[in-house]
Amino acid sequence: MTEHPTSHEGRQPLAARSQERTRPRQRDAAAAAPATAAIPAPAMGPAPAAPGSGPPAGPDPQAVARREGDRLRFVGAATRRIARGIDLDEIVLGLCRASVPTFSDAILVYLRDPLPVGDERPVNPFVLRLRRSDRLRLSDEDTENLSESERLRLPAVDPQADPTPAAELCEVLAGGALAEVLRGVRPVFGDSAAARVALPELLGADRTVPSGHRAILAPLRGRRRVIGAAVFLRGTERPPFEANDLLVAAQLATHTALGIDKAVLYGREAYIADELQRTMLPDSLPQPTGVRLASRYLPAAETARVGGDWYDAIPLPGSRVALVVGDVMGHSMTSAAIMGQLRTTAQTLAGLDLPPQEVLHHLDEQAQRLGSDRMATCLYAVYDPVAHRITIANAGHPPPVLLHLGGRAEVLKVPPGAPIGVGGVDFEAVELDAPAGATLLLYTDGLVESRLRDVWTGIEQLRERLAATARLTGPDHSPPLEALCDDVLDMLGPGDRDDDIALLAARFDGIAPSDVAYWFLEPEDSAPGRARRLARRALSRWGLDDIADSVELLVSEVVTNAVRYAERPVTLRLLRTDILRCEVGDDAPQLPRQRRARDMDEGGRGLFLVNRLARRWGATRLSTGKVVWFEMPTRGQ
Repeated sequence: MTEHPTSHEGRQPLAARSQERTRPRQRDAAAAAPATAAIPAPAMGPAPAAPGSGPPAGPDPQAVARREGDRLRFVGAATRRIARGIDLDEIVLGLCRASVPTFSDAILVYLRDPLPVGDERPVNPFVLRLRRSDRLRLSDEDTENLSESERLRLPAVDPQADPTPAAELCEVLAGGALAEVLRGVRPVFGDSAAARVALPELLGADRTVPSGHRAILAPLRGRRRVIGAAVFLRGTERPPFEANDLLVAAQLATHTALGIDKAVLYGREAYIADELQRTMLPDSLPQPTGVRLASRYLPAAETARVGGDWYDAIPLPGSRVALVVGDVMGHSMTSAAIMGQLRTTAQTLAGLDLPPQEVLHHLDEQAQRLGSDRMATCLYAVYDPVAHRITIANAGHPPPVLLHLGGRAEVLKVPPGAPIGVGGVDFEAVELDAPAGATLLLYTDGLVESRLRDVWTGIEQLRERLAATARLTGPDHSPPLEALCDDVLDMLGPGDRDDDIALLAARFDGIAPSDVAYWFLEPEDSAPGRARRLARRALSRWGLDDIADSVELLVSEVVTNAVRYAERPVTLRLLRTDILRCEVGDDAPQLPRQRRARDMDEGGRGLFLVNRLARRWGATRLSTGKVVWFEMPTRGQ
C-alpha cells in the first residue's frame, strides 16, 4: 500500500496557508505522477444575478477548453506511464501512481485470482483479489488545525481509519449486481443504482465510500474477458467526479487491462522458455574418477533467460570423461531447441566413444540436416585420468584456458576450425598434457566478448584473472573450484555482458600409475582362472584382501562372458581410487543383458551375481567392441 502527501486544495483551512507550505506538497504530488497534469476542478455554476443586472453569465468557454485540454494531457501521460510497465506489478503500480493524487484521492485495484492466460477458459469460481491500493496521506500539518467536524468528514480512505480499506477477497456471484456491472464493461459512478449494490459486494458490507459522484467503479476487461476492477475515490475536500471523468476512467482501465493481458502472456512465455532452458542443461554434473567439475550458466538478461549456450560432462569407458561446451547462434526459443538437439546428438556420439574430431564432424552433419542457417560453435575434449592426457577438437569456439598448479595460466593452442553447420570442413584434434592439479576452463564467448572489448582482449583478461586468483592460494595449492568459477564471473562489470555465458571448469586429479593394474588375456579357456589370480595379487598389493573374494568371483564371470565371444585378446584393468573399478574389454559389439536363468540352465547367472554384489555396473559399446565394468566399495564404505 502506498500513500501520497497532498495539500488538499479546495478546503478553506488549507487554502489559507502560505505558498511556502503549499509548494513542497505540490512537488510531491508531481513526483507521484510525473508528467501528468492535474485535472482542475469543474467550473462552478452561474452566480446569482445582482438586482438590475443583465442575464447571468454561463461557464467561461476558455476555462472549459483549458480543463478539457488538461484532461486529455493527463490521459496521455497516464496511459504512457501504464504502458511502460513490463510485468504485472509494474503495470498496476503505474495505474496507481498515475491516478493518485492527480485524478483521485485513492484507488483500489482488484484482479482475478488466478489470472487467465491467453485463450484459456477459467474453470474456477470468479474470484477477485485486492492486488494493490493507493491513497493520499494527510500529514500532521494538514490535520492539526482541522476542527472535529472536519475530521469526521474525512473520507474512509484516510490512514487514520482502518488500514485495510476494503476486503482482500471477493467472489463474484453469477447474476449478482457486481457481475452485471463487470459485464457492462463501462465505468459507473458509485451512487448509481447498480454500483450502490455492487460496491458493498466488492469492498465488503461494512465498508463505506464517499457519497455523491465521489467513487467510480471501472471494470478491467482484457482481450477476451473481464480480469478485474478498479475503484477510484475522492474525498469530501475535493470536487466530485463529473461525467467526462467516466471517459478518463475508461481509458485508464482499458490500457491497464490490455497491459495486464500482455504481461501475463509474456510471463507465461518467459516461464516456458526458462523451463525449456533448464531441462536442456544438465541438472547436475557427474562425478567421474580422477576429475572434479564445476559449472555456471548465466543468461543474457533475467527477462530473457532462453539462449543457445550449453555445457556437458559425459563419462566414457576407461574412466575417461568428455567435456563439451557449445553456443548456438541467436537468442530465441529456436536457438534453445537447436541447442537441445545438438546436445542430445553429442551425448549419443560420446556413447559410441568416437574421437573428438569425429564427434564434431557428425554434429556438423546434424546441424545441416536441421536447416541451412543452423550454426553453432563447439569445443569437445576427452580427458584420460590414467594417461594424464587430454584430446581437444574445436569448431569455431574460443580456445580453453589451462591453469597450472604453480599459478601459470595459458591459452591452449587448439586449431580453431569452422563453426558447426558450415559443412564440408575437416576438424582437427590435438592431444596435450593434463598434469595433476591443473584446471581446464571451457567457456562461451559471452564471458570474453562484449561491446566494450573484442574476444582476444577478453581472453587475455581471463588468463590474467585466473593467474591472479591462483597466486592468492600459493604455488602448492589449486584454488577451490567453485570459488574460482565465481571469481571468473566477477570480472564482468556492469553492462559488460551482452550474451549468455556457459562455463565448465575441470580440475585434473588423475590416477597414479601405482593405482592401475592392466593386463591382456588371450581368448581361451584358461583366461578366467588367470584373471582371478591377477586380480587377487593386485588387491593384496593394495591392501584390499577383504573384498578379494567378491572381486575374484565377479572378474571370473565377466571375463568368462568376454572370452566366449571375443576373437582378439581381452583386456582387464583395475583402478583403485576411493572405489575399486574393474573394466573388461573385448572386440564383440553385442552388449550383455541380464536375464533370469531357468533351473536347468548351465549359464545366464553371471550378470545376476554382478548385479547383486557390485555397487554399480554397466556396459558401453566402443568403436572396436565393448567394455563391461563394475565398481566395488573399498574398506570402510
